[in-house]
Amino acid sequence: MAMHVSSIACFSVFSCNTRVHRIRAVASEDFAALKTADENKVKLGGSDLKVTRLGIGAWSWGDTTYWNNFEWDDKKMKAAKAAFDISIDRGITFFDTAEVYGSRQFSMGAINSETLLGRFIKERKLKDPEVEVAVATKFAALPWRFGRQSVLSALKDSLCRLGLSSVELYQLHWPGIWGNEGYIDGLGDAVEQGLVKAVGVSNYSEKRLRDAYERLKKRGIPLASNQVNYSLIYRAPEENGIKATCDELGITLIAYSPIAQGVLTGKYTPENPPDGPRGRIYTPEFLTKLQPLINRIREIGENYSKTSTQVVLNWLIAQENVVPIPGAKNAEQAEEFTGALGWSLSSEEITELRSLASEIKPVIGFPVEKL
Repeated sequence: MAMHVSSIACFSVFSCNTRVHRIRAVASEDFAALKTADENKVKLGGSDLKVTRLGIGAWSWGDTTYWNNFEWDDKKMKAAKAAFDISIDRGITFFDTAEVYGSRQFSMGAINSETLLGRFIKERKLKDPEVEVAVATKFAALPWRFGRQSVLSALKDSLCRLGLSSVELYQLHWPGIWGNEGYIDGLGDAVEQGLVKAVGVSNYSEKRLRDAYERLKKRGIPLASNQVNYSLIYRAPEENGIKATCDELGITLIAYSPIAQGVLTGKYTPENPPDGPRGRIYTPEFLTKLQPLINRIREIGENYSKTSTQVVLNWLIAQENVVPIPGAKNAEQAEEFTGALGWSLSSEEITELRSLASEIKPVIGFPVEKL
């Protein structure tokens, strides 16, 4: 099926640069809350951008190709909106989306995730004008996109869908078959034009990561992040040099699928595997081998009065220089994610869980990681 990239003019976003900034007096009782909020944030790599220690992934919002049982309706949209609102209420203000998520144009989705996130932000700001949301989105390195200008054009389309004049983080979703130097140059241009505060990559190998870092460094621009698949049962970043390289170069590792698309929550069993495409990845045979680890995660969680989900997210945070972005489809999930913060597993528990997980053969990751 043929696809094309639109270049929709969005003059309302890019031609109106005048904003009124209101300075709010802060009462003395607000300082404790402000201090707590700041402690819950980390800098992304060498950039000046600070985000919450845990973010929310919006891959499922509007999607009908992988999530949501291949359908999207008003009930699911309201659930996604509730996930957004409860995250903000609980202090999680970092949201990750992409131009291909939920897109009819790219993936036969129902409604673009960027469009939904932009709508949620606008509605929230009507009630709470002071709220600050850190938005991360991504450029799709499609084979017919060439050069730095393709990055800027795609970014402006994303900003139109989001209804924003800039975003906090813009990432290359995966390495291209060709044209990667031009894509990196496009990221640098976006920073210099004030369209983004920080830039990153996703699914980049160690070599590509180093190349991108050096190319941006020549322009005085830090590579803020590399977003990769990373969880207790998918530790490829530890084995292929990605985690070590991120730590060495001061690049934050953003972990997608940090709860292994729900499998580490403990709700799936060999008798009750996930449905849809996930069922072909996390088979009854795999889930059978996973049960000892799942049982131990549950036991550790009970000792802290935490859920299995909160334990595995806390395990990732304990690796340091890692920001997990679990996907939230509803308010209950978003509420649960916040419980991963504010406490820590012991070093012995961290080691034990890695040891148990090492006995399980990992599932296959995103193929572009090896490009």
